[in-house]
Amino acid sequence: MATKPPQGDPVQDAPKVAERKRAAAGLPAIGHTLRMAHQQMGVKRTALTLLSVNQKDGFDCPGCAWPEPEHRHKAEFCENGAKAVAEEATLRRVTPEFFAAHPVSDLARRSGYWLGQQGRLTHPMYLPEGADHYEPVSWERAFDIVAEELTALSSPDEAVFYTSGRTSNEAAFLYQLFARKLGTNNLPDCSNMCHESSGSALSETIGVGKGSVLLEDLHQADLVVVAGQNPGTNHPRMLSALEKAKANGARIVSVNPLPEAGLERFKNPQTPKGLTTGTSLTDLFLQIRIGGDQALFRLLNKLILDTPGAVDEEFVRAHTHGFHDFAEAARAADWDETLAATGLAREDVERFLRMVLDSERIVVCWAMGLTQHKHSVPMIREIVNFLLLRGNIGRPGAGVCPVRGHSNVQGDRTMGIFERPAPAFLDALEREFGFAPPREHGYDVVRAIRALRDGEAKVFFAMGGNFVSASPDTEVTEAAMRRARLTVHVSTKLNRSHAVTGARALILPTLGRTERDLQAGGEQFVTVEDSMGMVHASRGRLEPASPHLLSEPAIVCRLARRVLGAEDDVSWEEFEKDYATVRDRIARVVPGFEDFNARVAHPGGFALPHAPRDERRFPTATGKANFTAAPVEYPHLPEGRLLLQTLRSHDQYNTTIYGLDDRYRGIRNGRRVVLVNPDDAEALKLADGSYVDLVSEWKDGVERRAPGFRVVHYPTARGCAAAYYPETNVLVPLDATADVSNTPASKSVVVRLEQSATD
Repeated sequence: MATKPPQGDPVQDAPKVAERKRAAAGLPAIGHTLRMAHQQMGVKRTALTLLSVNQKDGFDCPGCAWPEPEHRHKAEFCENGAKAVAEEATLRRVTPEFFAAHPVSDLARRSGYWLGQQGRLTHPMYLPEGADHYEPVSWERAFDIVAEELTALSSPDEAVFYTSGRTSNEAAFLYQLFARKLGTNNLPDCSNMCHESSGSALSETIGVGKGSVLLEDLHQADLVVVAGQNPGTNHPRMLSALEKAKANGARIVSVNPLPEAGLERFKNPQTPKGLTTGTSLTDLFLQIRIGGDQALFRLLNKLILDTPGAVDEEFVRAHTHGFHDFAEAARAADWDETLAATGLAREDVERFLRMVLDSERIVVCWAMGLTQHKHSVPMIREIVNFLLLRGNIGRPGAGVCPVRGHSNVQGDRTMGIFERPAPAFLDALEREFGFAPPREHGYDVVRAIRALRDGEAKVFFAMGGNFVSASPDTEVTEAAMRRARLTVHVSTKLNRSHAVTGARALILPTLGRTERDLQAGGEQFVTVEDSMGMVHASRGRLEPASPHLLSEPAIVCRLARRVLGAEDDVSWEEFEKDYATVRDRIARVVPGFEDFNARVAHPGGFALPHAPRDERRFPTATGKANFTAAPVEYPHLPEGRLLLQTLRSHDQYNTTIYGLDDRYRGIRNGRRVVLVNPDDAEALKLADGSYVDLVSEWKDGVERRAPGFRVVHYPTARGCAAAYYPETNVLVPLDATADVSNTPASKSVVVRLEQSATD
């Protein structure tokens, strides 16, 4: 039987600390999964729901975007995927009576954990101007309120339409169509805060802003490099792919500032061995200093160039551009500077080189540890240089593998959720729908916050997500949101963004992935695109949490009809009735989706075309894969300061907090901890268990403070520290962003640690 949500916020000021774990998953993961699922869903619902996750006739996990294998287990989910499903399929409910009992001022004081634990939203809710309580509202009145505010704007560009990565392909396509018919490209999304740097670097160098590998390539690789990523927590099913690669003879190098249990040893709960000893994964752990990855790969490239016969000269000659300038820059790489930038020992770099030279097929995987720095784009370009040198793009078992976070974040971008759309996409949209879409670039996340702060944007509409908690510079972001005339959130669960509102606010409750979607045209399914460009169907199985929910496509279609009026010639009503009609239009607008409905009917879906992978054709400005030669950058620390990276706990997915433990790192019953290398702690006179305020330092001179963090002596790289977000997003300056991509630089924040007043 499911348990009731917590009545009060749990005390988090005394976290317990034990030894970190050296292995991930296994029996503890099974126990933890079942315990959390039972708390939210009860026993029977847990069994029925989890057996449909990631099945060909089931629903796509609302968690990460890791792909499914062709042959699937009956339990094709991981611990954190099960937590995501349990949170969505929970039996707990947030009703109008809840909002009557809890004013917005009370909700604003609650933790994200407490808010999320209350359950599923059941009714559209409205916060009138000047009020402190949300009140129930009809769907018709809710759409009227949005229409009132949108039509009152001086320009469509005063509206911002944000998208979370959970949104389906069908909903995303309709959403961007509505925004562009309204007249704006203000379509920021969560990619702006995570893999925008990957897309920027890959689009320039190989011509496609996505990874170039399929799951089978990982299995066939000789060497897999996992850089700036913790798959044991953030993409646990990736561990199964790494285990299979190891069984096939691959070696694995992990490059990370922290040791992570999942990359040390994987206890696969699907196998007898996994329930006992497990599989050792990492062959070489390079504990790099935060932000030193570009310097490492630049030196590797120099060493490859200096090794006779190591360069795939035929590939370089036939398929690449810019080799001379790149080679000149690479040959200037300096051992002493590289070792200082990375904190690595020379013998470890040389061992890495030997592994590279012994490998014909190499895959490099990465995540936020590489994408959220000022120099992230040149850092990822340098990885592309590394792969191009030995012909490791466009052949089996080799390529780039940016591992996406949210389950359809890549698909949303494919569908046109982008503030800087390609002219070809807009041309196709214009041909198909007979209107002239706006051509001027819109706001990304950071620019949207600035526009709200400066009064240049007045309406904020979010299709999913928890924008306030996900964004940088928390105090600035919250003040910006409060300046809006109207904030609207399409949501399944309560979160902090519902408590930080404009003058008026709406919460529009929507169906989850787990739920049946019944429209006038019959039962519907939606589609998603995973991290490796596979598109497949997702069919919910549960009855909706409330009869008052609308699907995301239905919300967009009804809103569009109300705002654009009867004179608009888009068949919004037909789109709402039958999502197949949406897919027919996608097929005529988005390359690679031809004959969409027929192809997605195939169990498991289909792979989108990828010219570099499929043909060794590179659709760049030069017509070839581009070597680049940016100056090497890495963070420089003032005396007495540490470089902080924000990260997730194991009981967390993005901004959703499932629990207060980080089992693999030995943290229990609390989140306000800062992990500090014992030698750094000794130099700074910080005892384990003492409490400090984290204070970030940036060139604007503004003091940004996160108070009351327990110091935990932990084997981080020297000079580096780590703490959980969203609690530490307050430390990330809004204007501290990556060059080119404008992604917040959340992985390299200079901080000083001051004794806390609460110590």
